[in-house]
Amino acid sequence: MTSIAEHPRRVLQIAPSILSADVCRLGEQVHEALDAGVRWIHVDVMDGQFVPNITFGPLVAEALHPLVHAYGGTIEAHLMIVDPDRYLDDFRQAGADVITVHLEACRDLPRTVQQIHNLGALAGVAIKPQTPIGEIVPVVADLDLVLVMSVEPGFGGQHFMPSSLEKIAEARHLLDDRGLAHVELGVDGGVNEATIGSVARAGATLAVSGSGVFNARSGVADNVRALRTAAFRRVDSRRDGVHRHGSDQC
Repeated sequence: MTSIAEHPRRVLQIAPSILSADVCRLGEQVHEALDAGVRWIHVDVMDGQFVPNITFGPLVAEALHPLVHAYGGTIEAHLMIVDPDRYLDDFRQAGADVITVHLEACRDLPRTVQQIHNLGALAGVAIKPQTPIGEIVPVVADLDLVLVMSVEPGFGGQHFMPSSLEKIAEARHLLDDRGLAHVELGVDGGVNEATIGSVARAGATLAVSGSGVFNARSGVADNVRALRTAAFRRVDSRRDGVHRHGSDQC
């Protein structure tokens, strides 16, 4: 079993997922997130086949592109679709800086990753909760992002799977052991104030959060600040106790 210990490294980025945004106020809410210091916008793309939901296409990424890039931000298109190769060029042309595909959806993953790079985008690979981290080993050296799903993909607002923490830690060790600490390690699903500290402590560098950022309880800027505070508070707490207690399970 991989121990879950603190992994001090670059500051955890918060990546709002627009799946939970108010579509009638999408531009406004993304603007609020950017004003709050966010620099990574996560666009969930679902086709109703790979996952049981239908969401956004390239036009949404294209519409957000001028706004996000005016802040020097990054648009990530997370393709939860079958045969994603068909749409790589469409999303790149729409302004996606990072294109993330699912390992489970690709017929030839190394070829897909190479195609993303050939288009001038960064390449990410996402894995479902039941997919072992070891499955990414053949392509890990060519990746810019490893995205661990901490819920079954398809719908926002789900509860974080605690078993994901061990997988995040395993991915962190894999990247570090291979000299790939520059690769982003993202977590997607159920990330909120209650879970983001554990995610940071396990070694993630990118926290995708939908309803944790976009909800009716508070404004976007307040939610972003609350997530940052929760992440740093838990990491600092871990630093205070790590030598006294050793690694702990969350």
